[in-house]
Amino acid sequence: MAKIEIYTTYFCPYCDRAKALLEKKGVAFQEYDAPHGSDARRHAIEYSGGRTTVPQIFINGRSIGGSDDLVALDRAGKLDALLAG
Repeated sequence: MAKIEIYTTYFCPYCDRAKALLEKKGVAFQEYDAPHGSDARRHAIEYSGGRTTVPQIFINGRSIGGSDDLVALDRAGKLDALLAG
């Protein structure tokens, strides 16, 4: 099973959408609360190569982007293979 990390904030519909898709897929993920100005947010920005929005999603240490990117991978039939690896 893949290691999945997601950096989120409260009251973020995109974060909720991404988490719901991951839960629907039945995969475990580590969620980090990353409000603006926090150490977690700074780490997510650095880890993602400069992306400043949330959520930031990483699968096996690889940045896959945000909620829209996660959904696009799923629609393209590529997400399940990433989650299995």
